[in-house]
Amino acid sequence: MWPVRLLCLAVLASAADIPVEDEVLVLKKDNFDEALQKYQHLLVEFYAPWCGHCKALAPEYAKAAAKLKEEGSQIRLAKVDATEESDLAQMFSVRGYPTIKFFKNGDKSNPKDYSAGRQHEDIVNWLKKRMGPAADTISDADAAEKLVDSSDVVVIGFFKDVEGNDAQTFLQAAEAFDEVPFGITSTADLFTKYEVKKDGVVLFKKFDEGRNTYDGEVKKENIIEFIKNNQLPLVIEFTEQTAPKIFGGDIKTHVLMFIPKSSTTFEGNLNNFKKAAESFKGKILFIYIDSEVEDNQRVLEFFGLKKEECPAIRLITLEEEMTKYKPESEDITVENVKMFCNQFLEGKLKPHLMSQDIPEDWDKNAVKVLVGKNFEEVAFDETKDVFIEFYAPWCGHCKQLAPIWESLGEKYKDNDKIVIGKMDATANEIESVKIHSFPTLKYFPASAERTIIDFNGERTLESFVKFLESGGKDGGTVDEDLEDAEEDEEGEDIESDEDDSETEHLKDEL
Repeated sequence: MWPVRLLCLAVLASAADIPVEDEVLVLKKDNFDEALQKYQHLLVEFYAPWCGHCKALAPEYAKAAAKLKEEGSQIRLAKVDATEESDLAQMFSVRGYPTIKFFKNGDKSNPKDYSAGRQHEDIVNWLKKRMGPAADTISDADAAEKLVDSSDVVVIGFFKDVEGNDAQTFLQAAEAFDEVPFGITSTADLFTKYEVKKDGVVLFKKFDEGRNTYDGEVKKENIIEFIKNNQLPLVIEFTEQTAPKIFGGDIKTHVLMFIPKSSTTFEGNLNNFKKAAESFKGKILFIYIDSEVEDNQRVLEFFGLKKEECPAIRLITLEEEMTKYKPESEDITVENVKMFCNQFLEGKLKPHLMSQDIPEDWDKNAVKVLVGKNFEEVAFDETKDVFIEFYAPWCGHCKQLAPIWESLGEKYKDNDKIVIGKMDATANEIESVKIHSFPTLKYFPASAERTIIDFNGERTLESFVKFLESGGKDGGTVDEDLEDAEEDEEGEDIESDEDDSETEHLKDEL
């Protein structure tokens, strides 16, 4: 008996020694299993010390841990330095930072990926949904007030019969939201307190109009649509914390106002922007971005904007292709913003394609410098074979390719039938060519048919020469994908190991 008891005590003592920082457990390979055994509900962040997203998450993650401890929750939060604990990172397929996984009952085989926002309320609400019913049963005013005060957005279903079909439909809708706390009540006093006269759903929020009421036909999809249309502010500031909500929603058309928050005209422009937003609720998401924040400069570059050009308005669609639109007038009035959005919805706008000015010496070197304004005449020259690299200045793969591409240009600089070119695809856009990863290599053979051939072969001088000498027929493909996601020059983190597409990179930067 005693040896067994001593063994148990030893295990508990070892687990108790797990380091803690700001109420967050610090896990390593040698204490990971112990933590899973001791804490049946464990949220684990796999991070990198240099990762900007991880640094921004850290204080919110700590707040969530402290709040759960204060509430006496059995859920604990932990973190793993994935750059040091590579075995753990590999075990749980960590391919970007931060990666957050929820472990239940010590099961390592199938942890659930965290899928909500990066503010502490989002983390707490998501975890509570994993632990309990879809909606808390509310029976008195104190419980109702505590629930309403617990988060920026709270939804309560008022049903005289909480066992009835309508109430059950409401609970099914509640299951669709990880980050929003739900309650349900049949208490008459609460109907009176919140001025609810018949069965329905009320969304309480700490912004805009304060609450929204749904008392239509009780269908799951209708309730879900009602909540989605009202859970975000009319105008939302783009930050590290709000980005998941912005990109994770169903609304894929976004109108953005780039403006310095320190500007004397900020409040007036924001009010105009918000008034315009009222007409497009559920159709277009209105977002503003502080143009003076250093972390937002990549976003300005993506839209071809400079700080001195702000305030400015742009619209973008986040479908398969990211298409940008620019208003005729940059004056931020209610009428101008509404007209701009209506023109888009009516299909009356043409995409705004960015282009740098043509450099005076664009054709002086072996590799020709192309921009939007000279692309057509060079790439689709019917008398020449044109091979173009579409690159991003921050792309590591592009930097590795640069000397090889220069050597290719030198080899063909005296050939009047072959042109080697390059174009910064982050500053120039072409209607006929869509770029999804960097570098992208495309071949435009001499032809009146505007033919475009993708090059996906090995990025070596020999492979390029073989491809060109064969007229784009040989050496242009390989079996394996060579367009892996890439870190930028500052070691910025990625959030997936897919191609470093414009869409994904923009999202990561945002």
